[in-house]
Amino acid sequence: MSTPPTELSALIVVLSDRAYKKIYKDESGPLLEKLLKNYLSEKRVALQTTLTVLPDDEALLKATLEKNRNKVDLIFTSGGTGLGPRDITPEVVRPLMDKEIPGIMEMIRVKYGMQFPNALLSRGVAGVAGKSLVYTLPGNPRAVNDYMKEIMPTLLHSIKMLHGEGH
Repeated sequence: MSTPPTELSALIVVLSDRAYKKIYKDESGPLLEKLLKNYLSEKRVALQTTLTVLPDDEALLKATLEKNRNKVDLIFTSGGTGLGPRDITPEVVRPLMDKEIPGIMEMIRVKYGMQFPNALLSRGVAGVAGKSLVYTLPGNPRAVNDYMKEIMPTLLHSIKMLHGEGH
C-alpha cells in the first residue's frame, strides 16, 4: 500500500482584470489557499503555495501554466470560467492538459445547479497537465467554497494515481 505524500506544492492563479488593477481586493484566491491548507494539514500534508493575480489575458495565463505544469503538484485557477467576453480560462487550460477529468466538474455543476441554476453556466475544467493536477474554478468565493468541498476529498488519491500509485 502506498503512503500519502507529506508535502505538496500548489500554484493558485486568480484571473481578474479588476483585481489585477487593484480596483478591488480578490477574496477567492486567499480563500482557496486557506481551504487547501486547512484540508491538507488535517491529512498531515504540508502545502507550499504561490498565489498570483493576472489580468484576463490568454498569453499570460498560458505562459504561467506552461512554466509551472511540471514544477507544482496542484494548479488552481479562479475566475474566467463564465460566459463573458474576457472569460478565457477553459480555452487556455484545456489544450495544455494531457488528460481531462470531466466527472468532478460535471458533478459540481449538476449538484449546485439544482439549487443555483447559474452554476450550470460555469465552464470549469479539471485534468492533468504534465505532472500537475489542474482545476479551473469560478471567481466567486461562495463558488470556490462549494467546488473545493467536492474536489478536496479526491486530491490525495488523484496525486497517487498521477504518480502511478493508488490502484
